[in-house]
Amino acid sequence: MSEPTSKDIPPAKLVRVTFLPEGRTVEFEYGAMPCDHHGKPMSFLDVAENHNISLDHACGGACACTTCHLWVREGAPGISQPDDDELDRLDMAADLQLNSRLGCQAVITRPGNYVVEIPKWNRNYVSEGKPLVLADNK
Repeated sequence: MSEPTSKDIPPAKLVRVTFLPEGRTVEFEYGAMPCDHHGKPMSFLDVAENHNISLDHACGGACACTTCHLWVREGAPGISQPDDDELDRLDMAADLQLNSRLGCQAVITRPGNYVVEIPKWNRNYVSEGKPLVLADNK
């Protein structure tokens, strides 16, 4: 059985997430993606793991490190607000920005378009056995 395409998903239920710098976009129906227990259900880490996108997560998505730190470039209104545990953890993250979130904690709360960027210094493809992706010098 193949994955549904955006043509198969009602527009009112379509979630589209683009992961930068790869520029890889995944689409799925809101509420239909299984949770693989990588962070909170419907978190960006959960989406990445369900679609074979490498987002490092040394603690397994338990909000105990900052390896899944990412920047939300588009779609912030459709993402859960950070709780105190995430904010405390983010205080330890490198290159903290106003749009910084932990991929394991930032939950998509409604259909829409989202763009997130995995910072260059936070990409750990080789040690996780993922294919090396060459990116521009961001």
